[in-house]
Amino acid sequence: MTANAWKRYNKFPEYMADGTCDLDGDQFKMALFLSTSNCETLTHDEYSDLDNEHANQYGYTTGGEVLDSVTWTESSGTLTFDCAAEVWTASGGSITCRFAVVYDDTPSATPADPLVAFSLLDNTPADVTATDTNTLTIDMHTSGMWTLSGGQA
Repeated sequence: MTANAWKRYNKFPEYMADGTCDLDGDQFKMALFLSTSNCETLTHDEYSDLDNEHANQYGYTTGGEVLDSVTWTESSGTLTFDCAAEVWTASGGSITCRFAVVYDDTPSATPADPLVAFSLLDNTPADVTATDTNTLTIDMHTSGMWTLSGGQA
């Protein structure tokens, strides 16, 4: 499934600018959250602020998975942050979620694990489910997870 548009958390641009988040060197993760989560609140700034993550079971590990093939590129003045699709295989039960959240897993001082962005996985909105032995694949948008384009000074 291709993720819906990603909404960035309010503090993330500041964390990019002040060096808290190093898009070239830090490790980023994607975690899955239930419909009852508070992850849509854009004023949250750390992973620990979020509640109702999918339980540590059925092929899902609390904290999520490390993003692979993270890229941060510039083309004609537009910066794009992207990564490979993230895949979970359900085992022994179903993986059910409504949101995916990306955060920077590298910083350990305040803010620890700064939030980057979240996506509502089904804009009905409805939960998405991978039943036992099936996979839940979250593809990024064709234009990347998010872009940043310049303006005039």
